Amino acid sequence: MRSIDVDPLAEALAPPQNESPEQRHHRVLKERAAKKASDEIDDQLSRERQQAKRQPKPVKILLLGQSESGKSTTLKNFQLMCEPKAFRAERASWRAIVQLNVIRSVRIILDALTASSSAADSPSPRASSSSRDSHSLRLDADLLALRMRLFPLLEVHDTVMRRLASPSDDLPPASPSPSSFRTPALSTIFRRRTGKEVTVNSNVPWKTAFMRDGSERESFATQDVVDWEDPTDPGMVLHERAEDLRRLWAHPTVHAALEHQGIRLQESGGFFLDEIDVVTSQRYVPTDDHILRARLKTLGVAEHRVRLTDPNGHITREFRIFDVGGHRSLRPKWVPYFDDMNCIIFLAPISAFDQKLEEEPEMSRLADSAAIWTSIIANKLLQNTNIILFLNKIDILEAKLRSGIRFADYVASYGKRPNDFDSASRYMRKQFAAILKDSSPIPRLFYCHLTSAVNMKSTQFVLLGIKDMLMQHHLKQSGLII
Repeated sequence: MRSIDVDPLAEALAPPQNESPEQRHHRVLKERAAKKASDEIDDQLSRERQQAKRQPKPVKILLLGQSESGKSTTLKNFQLMCEPKAFRAERASWRAIVQLNVIRSVRIILDALTASSSAADSPSPRASSSSRDSHSLRLDADLLALRMRLFPLLEVHDTVMRRLASPSDDLPPASPSPSSFRTPALSTIFRRRTGKEVTVNSNVPWKTAFMRDGSERESFATQDVVDWEDPTDPGMVLHERAEDLRRLWAHPTVHAALEHQGIRLQESGGFFLDEIDVVTSQRYVPTDDHILRARLKTLGVAEHRVRLTDPNGHITREFRIFDVGGHRSLRPKWVPYFDDMNCIIFLAPISAFDQKLEEEPEMSRLADSAAIWTSIIANKLLQNTNIILFLNKIDILEAKLRSGIRFADYVASYGKRPNDFDSASRYMRKQFAAILKDSSPIPRLFYCHLTSAVNMKSTQFVLLGIKDMLMQHHLKQSGLII
């Protein structure tokens, strides 16, 4: 027969040649069982589709903003407000992130000390013209000893990073004790990239990485979930080095080196050195506030579903909250999520008025936020979408202005206005409102809130108001209320 006359599907499904009656009986039973399972799956999917048609459409919220604008922290506030039990069941997972944030801060400090020490010893013209400053940044014997004792934390950081990236992988059977970590070669340490932070893929179940097997159920207390005897747990090493960490952060040369290089650790996400006694305690469990402040950079799009009731507690709606990456390379992936979105919460970190964009060092972070805001407002796909602006990180803005940093030195259009929080925040609010008025395809309301996402009470108060507004809007669209 010609090959064109052969049906490959029929050939594949045909019974084997020389099949015995017993083999045929077993084959038929297996085929019947497989068909029954397939039919049950089809029936279940059909029931779910029918149920979804009967239920009201979910309210979709998209969190947008540049990297480190506070999107993930806002999402955590939503989760804490709507599903506190599930949120607090994840304390064990966030415990490891807080500890890694501490190690990252140590890495930044050690890199800064290395750079300052090299500059002080360098015979360059710049160093010779400022020998007084160079001498002040020389590392004394105590600081050199601290630096050497804390280098092993960097190896712990890399080990835990690998564990977070592949939480299901089997770990090596034997792990060194906290006191036996070998100090890496200085050439290896000096090649480390400054500020390397914890990054995980949103599709990786990283929250199971530091839990005991089978401990993902919400009924478990955090003390039962954490494997306190795990030799790879970063908490053991941090506890052993707690005194060294205190002395490092209290050393005046450390603060001089950070200031000399323009590094403000206190303003960055995941800063915990001011609470080093708490986070290095032997059985440390993070508080809600610690979880909100913990910094974890995620790649990809994370979808979170919560069920909320209307202001009167009668009608329940499903809210779907989408958190997308804010790095410049990830922004083209935002567009597919613009369709059928009920609300966009855009976060602009106005405290970053004096900072440059990491991806493009010549561009101001504030100017970048304004450019993103303009593109979102002007997008015709979003002209009927509620857009809410969070002028975020106002606590850091206020602290900067109080310290004497002048807003007008970085925002020329600010002119001679007073260098205080009320004036600066009012000015920024007017600037973003003007962009909306000039760029929106249709007239629309301006929803704006001054926020500090790490302030749990104030942020949840704002989110509660947004939830009620969206619920009322959604009920009107559904014809359930007038």
